Amino acid sequence: MADKQISLPAKLINGGIAGLIGVTCVFPIDLAKTRLQNQQNGQRVYTSMSDCLIKTIRSEGYFGMYRGAAVNLTLVTPEKAIKLAANDFFRHQLSKDGQKLTLLKEMLAGCGAGTCQVIVTTPMEMLKIQLQDAGRIAAQRKILATQGQLSAQGRAQPSVEAPAAPRPTATQLTRDLLRSRGIAGLYKGLGATLLRDVPFSVVYFPLFANLNQLGRPASEEKSPFYVSFLAGCVAGSAAAVAVNPCDVVKTRLQSLQRGVNEDTYTGFLDCARKILRHEGPSAFLKGAYCRALVIAPLFGIAQVVYFLGIAESLLGLLQAPQA
Repeated sequence: MADKQISLPAKLINGGIAGLIGVTCVFPIDLAKTRLQNQQNGQRVYTSMSDCLIKTIRSEGYFGMYRGAAVNLTLVTPEKAIKLAANDFFRHQLSKDGQKLTLLKEMLAGCGAGTCQVIVTTPMEMLKIQLQDAGRIAAQRKILATQGQLSAQGRAQPSVEAPAAPRPTATQLTRDLLRSRGIAGLYKGLGATLLRDVPFSVVYFPLFANLNQLGRPASEEKSPFYVSFLAGCVAGSAAAVAVNPCDVVKTRLQSLQRGVNEDTYTGFLDCARKILRHEGPSAFLKGAYCRALVIAPLFGIAQVVYFLGIAESLLGLLQAPQA
């Protein structure tokens, strides 16, 4: 049976609502993921996700866990809306012959969705990563300054406290990037983002569709609430872990500030080569469990909102008085 005709405005609204709810719920875990992925061997500030969150609260307060959240909350609506609506659009176009979509066509639809979303994802991630990682770099410098003070005291020399680095804002970062690098500055890491998001969508959307189909009673058009949620969680987690190596490389490439003695990179292959040489294969799985914990509820919530048709109900209420 062909997919039913989609209502694009409804899909856009559903994707936006889902993104706002999901990001608000899981953003602290995403912050921990970014900081864990960016720290390199010999310069470790955090040992685990829980250690990162505890230290962040102690040094930056509760709202320190939400550094960069404003960028995500602003741009996640168009990002998720584009991703979900594009997948629906491509599925609809590929099923015009009235036949059930094959796995290849489902993967092609996911590929199209992942390609479309990077228009918003790349600048969003670029700004978010700078804001999220600023606390890690500040903590590392503070540790090194403390060690320097202790060393100076041991040599009976006066110590000088390092000045606190100013915390950037998304507006300042955007202005500086546009002034120094033009629009290309906001799209640094575009290739790495494509290499992460296109395979993610290729894995996620077909896997979700098939898991959701398995839980659909024969007599009903839509799967039950809990089936859509669980299918979104499982498919999201699997896809997130599968593409985590590309996410690590993307995070490193998009980070403008480096900690002391940390590697710099010229491109995707150079970054992957240096990570493998200096940190070993396991470094490509840094933050994988954090990313799974972020993506699972994020896409679970997204699919629940999507399949409940909240936007369709809202649009129906708005149109009712005109009838």
